[in-house]
Amino acid sequence: MPLLSDPDAVVCQQYGVYKKKSMYGKTYMGIERTTFVIDQQGLIKRVYPKVKVEGHAAQVLADLKESLWIEPV
Repeated sequence: MPLLSDPDAVVCQQYGVYKKKSMYGKTYMGIERTTFVIDQQGLIKRVYPKVKVEGHAAQVLADLKESLWIEPV
């Protein structure tokens, strides 16, 4: 699977996930953790915004199997 490096946040801005964030009263620009399911034609099939790590991978896998985007194992 190809991986993308985006040090200048160009792609993150195009996907709308480079946003103003705040921590301890200071604001800064950062990436909002988001998962995109993209098909072989490059179409976005599903977006999971504001991802929390706990249980996320299992949920995405279950959704993919339910939608028949991948074959069940």
